[in-house]
Amino acid sequence: MHTELCLVLFSFLFFHNTEALRPPGVKTETFLSPPFYLKPGQVANKYYFNIPFPKGHIALKSFNGEVVDEYDNPIPLHETYLHHWLVERYYGLKGSVPGNENDLSEIILVRNSGLCKHTLGQYYGLGSETRKTDTWVPDPYGIVVGNPEEVPAGYEERWLLNVHAIDTRGVTDRLGCTECRCNLYNVTVDEYGHEIRANYTGGLYCCYDETQCKLREGFESVTRKLFLKYTVEWVQWEPRTVPVKVYILDVTDTGTGPYRCMVEYEVKECNSEERKNGGCIDTQTTRLVMPHGGDIIYGVAHQHSGGAGSALYGQDGRLLCTSIPSYGNGKEAGNEANYIVGMSTCYPKPGSVKIADGETLTLISNYSGNQMHTGVMGLFYILVAEEERPLPGPPKNMICFNSLLSWCIEMSVKTGAVFIAGVTLISIATISFYKLHHKNQYEALATA
Repeated sequence: MHTELCLVLFSFLFFHNTEALRPPGVKTETFLSPPFYLKPGQVANKYYFNIPFPKGHIALKSFNGEVVDEYDNPIPLHETYLHHWLVERYYGLKGSVPGNENDLSEIILVRNSGLCKHTLGQYYGLGSETRKTDTWVPDPYGIVVGNPEEVPAGYEERWLLNVHAIDTRGVTDRLGCTECRCNLYNVTVDEYGHEIRANYTGGLYCCYDETQCKLREGFESVTRKLFLKYTVEWVQWEPRTVPVKVYILDVTDTGTGPYRCMVEYEVKECNSEERKNGGCIDTQTTRLVMPHGGDIIYGVAHQHSGGAGSALYGQDGRLLCTSIPSYGNGKEAGNEANYIVGMSTCYPKPGSVKIADGETLTLISNYSGNQMHTGVMGLFYILVAEEERPLPGPPKNMICFNSLLSWCIEMSVKTGAVFIAGVTLISIATISFYKLHHKNQYEALATA
């Protein structure tokens, strides 16, 4: 009876109004990209300018997406592999025709805070892991955009979306197609007509828009009409919002030259000696100088199939963040066997993980070397709050909870009284339950 009472009270307080569980003022909207069409084995690498996106001076809280068909059915990775989607911010001329902005000389790209100035300028970007990777920015932080004082005269803020998807229905080598092996695409020049170097085995240069991966002889199927379905969460900007800077770190970053980030690299297959010694892991390491410091409030890595995790360390060797891939074991969308379907994230307690101005960080990316992998990535995305200031307290009549999703509930005197009474009843019922069953101690529960 006591157990049932606890469950009833808990359900009433926490599930009676699910909207109350959301941070106050969070708005959510879901959009569809323009359609793209894929035949078996075909590649789509599309850029869509001026996509539907929330307007105004706002703080972004999350962004995520997935590939769906025209009936809103999620498409599994073993049919359409989502190599990546990217969202970039830019300023477009007010008089220009929205969407016809492929001439980059007419727009102003608003890139993230670094460190790769000529590549990886996106604010958000994921791949196969998109369905099960958290992108939530905890309160009181947010990625602040839309400030009218920052927009140049004659321009307006807009957003562009890049979707890179590979149809692997009927292909001879599904992994090879998703890793963009050049021999499977039968290409010798890149999308700009430049000859691909002889020792380049596979990667982005070989699987550009409308290229075709090798199919099994005689295989035929329909052309699919697909979309990237994306969901944005945001709040209106207010003075208590703490802005964060977006940094994308790349394990191929050489630290020198204008094009210092190579973005992708190749993993060699282990030799027999390495296998015998149990060291069949390819480890790439780079050292990066952060121009500005602050508090890390979120971190996540991006890896491809074969990825075994990534870690970020401070200059003194302290661990700042780790991110580990999870692999699926089924066929349904979000649980596809042998694909990375999620990446673990870091949510340090605010103020607990700091980096200094000019600090040198070490980024490590691990891949399995049981077989060769081409075109893999070792990126690390962190959000940094640069200003050190006391976090503003909640407004009056608010009850706040600090966890992964930090949030507050605004309560009237009446609602607050009911809430406190409910919590009291739960406490009494719980204590009674344990006494009746002669419990000697409580089991502590912790959330990693």
